[in-house]
Amino acid sequence: LDWWQADRFCEQRFAQLLFEPQDSEQGSISKLLQSHHIRSSVWLKERDSILHKTKRRRGHTVPVLVFSDKTDTKYVKVLSEFPALPAVTACAHLQWDTRTQEVATIFSYAVPALMNEFQLRGFVDEEGFVRFALIVHGHHSPYLPVFRADGQWHHFCVSWQQENGTWAIYADGKRRAAASGLCSAGPSAPQAISGQGTFIIGQDQDSLGGTFRAKESFSGNITDLHIWQKVLSSEHIEKVRSCWVVEQGLVFGWSSSALEVESTVQTVATQLLCPGPAEECRVLEAGSSGFSYASCLQTLPFICHYSTDAYWQLRRAQLESSHALASRVNTLAERTVIPDSVLTSGVQDMNLSVALDALDILATVLREGEVPVLEPSDLLAVLQLLKQVSDLEIQEGDELEKLEQLGQYYMEVTELILEEQNAGTWSSISQVIRGPMAVVELCDRMVSLLVPLLTPERTKITIQHSNIGLHRVTVKNLWFGYGSLQRCLSSSGTSAVSRDTAASGGGQKYLSTAVGTAVISSTLLSGHQELSTSVRYRLQHRVNFRVSSLVLLHVSPDAGGMWSTAGCSVVKSLPDSTACFCNHSTNFAVLLQVYEMERTIKEEFTLQTLTFIGCGVSFCALIVTFILFLAVGVPKSERTTVHKNLIFALAAGEALLMFSELAKTSQVLCFMVTAFLHLFFMAAFSWMLVEGLLLWSKVVAVNMSEDRRMKFYYVTGWGLPVLIVGVTLATSFNKYVAAKRCWLNVQTNVIWAFVGPVLFILAVNTLVLLRVVTVTVASARRRARMLTPNSSLESQIGTQIWATAKPVLVLLPVLGLTWVCGLLVHLSIVWAYVFIVLNSLQGLYIFLVYAIYNSEVRNAIQRMKDKKKA
Repeated sequence: LDWWQADRFCEQRFAQLLFEPQDSEQGSISKLLQSHHIRSSVWLKERDSILHKTKRRRGHTVPVLVFSDKTDTKYVKVLSEFPALPAVTACAHLQWDTRTQEVATIFSYAVPALMNEFQLRGFVDEEGFVRFALIVHGHHSPYLPVFRADGQWHHFCVSWQQENGTWAIYADGKRRAAASGLCSAGPSAPQAISGQGTFIIGQDQDSLGGTFRAKESFSGNITDLHIWQKVLSSEHIEKVRSCWVVEQGLVFGWSSSALEVESTVQTVATQLLCPGPAEECRVLEAGSSGFSYASCLQTLPFICHYSTDAYWQLRRAQLESSHALASRVNTLAERTVIPDSVLTSGVQDMNLSVALDALDILATVLREGEVPVLEPSDLLAVLQLLKQVSDLEIQEGDELEKLEQLGQYYMEVTELILEEQNAGTWSSISQVIRGPMAVVELCDRMVSLLVPLLTPERTKITIQHSNIGLHRVTVKNLWFGYGSLQRCLSSSGTSAVSRDTAASGGGQKYLSTAVGTAVISSTLLSGHQELSTSVRYRLQHRVNFRVSSLVLLHVSPDAGGMWSTAGCSVVKSLPDSTACFCNHSTNFAVLLQVYEMERTIKEEFTLQTLTFIGCGVSFCALIVTFILFLAVGVPKSERTTVHKNLIFALAAGEALLMFSELAKTSQVLCFMVTAFLHLFFMAAFSWMLVEGLLLWSKVVAVNMSEDRRMKFYYVTGWGLPVLIVGVTLATSFNKYVAAKRCWLNVQTNVIWAFVGPVLFILAVNTLVLLRVVTVTVASARRRARMLTPNSSLESQIGTQIWATAKPVLVLLPVLGLTWVCGLLVHLSIVWAYVFIVLNSLQGLYIFLVYAIYNSEVRNAIQRMKDKKKA
């Protein structure tokens, strides 16, 4: 298919035309193409145009002149009278005959005084390009390449003006050649192209209106020739290229009645599909895996791309379908209106009559409730049909009564699929169609088809909640009642609402968003192209509230829309309505955003200050503890080795954390800081796990030698973190760092590369602590019975409490269990303070428990003192 057809084909099947693949995707794409034996180019969609709505192309039925061979007899004479032309532009659509490389005359204008007064000639060069040359007053421009000789339709324009002899050649909307000095005004040249001449298409005139030579004749097809007595601007040439006639300065407009056609020249009526916004589209070269551009009107293979979730949701919908709606509609229509699967449906020819019959039957079935609740496959099939209908090309000569009836059925079907009983169905296809706001886009497209109904006598059309009006400039207004969309929006969550607009601030936290008014759409069109214009409007509230800011909705097909506040402001807010001003037209609604109180700026500052002070104190304490372990000669043991590794990892992590804010200015430095923070904090937790395993080996007999145990501990303490960080970087390199801080990205699954292992370690260490407490309490109970068998109940209870509290107080910091408080931070600001105080002072706690009050350290220090004294 051509690019637009391919793009539309994918969109109608809830997919997207393949985007330019990343380097990691190149291999799989190449294998896919090879498996289908595709060696040519395939269409691509450019990523930066994802949000741009493509201009609607339209069918344009025109008489085409067919010059099948180079002869000296075939010609077409233009019957219009030409005035003197101080400036001129001629444009046409052309299909070049690629069988010959000889010079051909596209048109020639002769006057009695000079045969070569105004002429356009061309030939195909050795590289396969058609080269044009313009002749004015017998003066010849150079032959320059303008488009490829590929047998496709191309649009061209040539212009000239007597001032400075400026001339230009355009092809497919782009200026291919331009210069000045082509027979400019002077004593030896007339002031303008002479009037009252003879204009011949397809032949070079050696005498006025005759004496043609086969060698210089044109071979190919030509249509839509227009001539103006002025130089058209680039914007006007783009309009002409898209089949819109510029009336101002028009000397000759394409019409069969204004042509004298020689009997052997064939005239055929052809449906010319007018070009869209660009004539060259992105392609992937299957053989070389490189990228280039090709004419958008070529027919090339293409790939439709689905997200994994959307694809499997589509598959599930098809497999679980009873096909009740499809079978009922197809039976009544006596043909396939709704295919069995939206994934495998082929290219359907859809015209006005076919679309009208299909929607008539579908509306009848839905209206009469023969299928009370739509299944996911039913809803997808209906949406696919609505997409196909909204993409219709209205032809000249179509019955306008049918078009209006089509609009009635279209709006009725959209109303029926938004009924409350289908809310659950919308939710079940949320990955394929992100919310019922997609219906707004479809209705907007449909209303554009109704423009031919407008006449000077009939300036407004009302179809249910939609009206369009005015002559030449068209205003489209759509209205969706709050109930019709909100029922389905609430079931699909906030999929149609961007949380980017829910900015937290002023001590508030965003919770949810709801549509608080009807959704209206306003668009201004001129020549089927959207115009930007400011809009003032008033929206009635469904409940009483006051609005301080406003949102509008950008809708993209299947995406469900994206809410934004850009360009809109509140003019006046009353309890029952809101008056708004927007500097552009689109889809509008007032959103209610529900907030809960969040931390204030003061609270955030206090927490950051406490963190910095606590980390600074801890870092110093950990360094002193580490030096003590090394310097005072603490006897080597498994326990001291594990303590030293834990202290080193924790100190490195806290030092990086304190200065991570300074790294935000450099992207590379921030990435490195994040990776090392991840590594050292992961290592700290891994050594906390080792502390737990060491304790377990002391409480429960473990049949493993000390050397083997230490090797296992080192692999766990350092090997595991290096493995986790390495795998995370390899799989999520581009999504690793958060947007505004040097830490792991919490908006993606990357954060689980830290949180997941930490939760596991905390769970293991909690079990270890419970086991240690159980053993300690039992031991204390036995000791108390042996040493003080007649002690009072109060004394026994006190002994039991101390036996429980002592291991908890001693082991909490090294097992990392103070981090469990992090699970409670969201409940209250108090827990945030507790969490920060406990964990930022973890190093100080380790210093006090494992250095100051550690008998081994104190004995080592005493031995140093005694040795020095001796």
